[in-house]
Amino acid sequence: MFMRIDKLQAALPAPKRQDPNAAAALQELLGGKYGEMSTLGNYMFQSFNFRSKDNLKPFYGLVASITAEELGHVELVSNGVAMLANGPDKPGGDQGNGGDISKSPMEAMKDIRSFASFASAGGGALPVNSNSMSWNADMVTTTGNVVVDLLHNFHLECGARLHKLRVYETLSDPTGREVCGYLLVRGSVHAHAYALALKQITGVELEKFLPTPNIPLDKIPECQKYLQEGSHRRLYTWSPNDYKEIAGIWGNGEQALPGDPPGELEVVDGMPEGGKIHQLTGVPSAFTPDYAPEEMFEIAQKLYKKSR
Repeated sequence: MFMRIDKLQAALPAPKRQDPNAAAALQELLGGKYGEMSTLGNYMFQSFNFRSKDNLKPFYGLVASITAEELGHVELVSNGVAMLANGPDKPGGDQGNGGDISKSPMEAMKDIRSFASFASAGGGALPVNSNSMSWNADMVTTTGNVVVDLLHNFHLECGARLHKLRVYETLSDPTGREVCGYLLVRGSVHAHAYALALKQITGVELEKFLPTPNIPLDKIPECQKYLQEGSHRRLYTWSPNDYKEIAGIWGNGEQALPGDPPGELEVVDGMPEGGKIHQLTGVPSAFTPDYAPEEMFEIAQKLYKKSR
């Protein structure tokens, strides 16, 4: 079962401006073929369907623990999408009513690349790609064969890194670039981990394929703090007590990939410190969270006080 923490895996800087089209581009990292919905769906159902878990604990633990991280990646990208779609906070923006809605206060939204993100999600994220095509379960591979599934996962992570780089190259806003920078580092970790797992089973030194694609992370400014803190060498258990067996795969003297800051791979119990979730300002004219939300805020304050 999963435990949820009210934080993001990484802190995201506030956007410089409202840019719904940049948000649409970032949607590719959520609902695209190699997006976070795909990595989550693959690893989650592989972990559910995993056979002989007790006998194959290091391999089961690897897929299971990365599943938990991917849930957080879905949350991270979704927050980035919503932040770009809404832009900087507007002080007092969620006070008062939405004004005269007959005067088309949201007229500009009809020209955005993904109108569904406004019309259906109020400027939030959806499980779709950059063209608003729905993510679907056909993108999930769970064969029951450990080698085939791990090989598919290795391919998925390598494809996702190329995916993230291309999206990164289209964005200029710090919010979207931070999402891409963090995920490029963590995707490299996952590809490396699946390569080492396949090496243990088959004897083939698959890690020699890495980095694939050959993305020089040292040239991407948003990757630097994660590399310097050693995120590229860390695999988290995402659990206080379970999945420690992944240390049999990730560790044992194995080193960071060539080109990254050197050091031995390490398993970390639990999860990274993470960062605060950005608070999106309400937009009464879009009925988010409502047309005139003051009464709702008053009720929520009373409930909050009762809970203390």
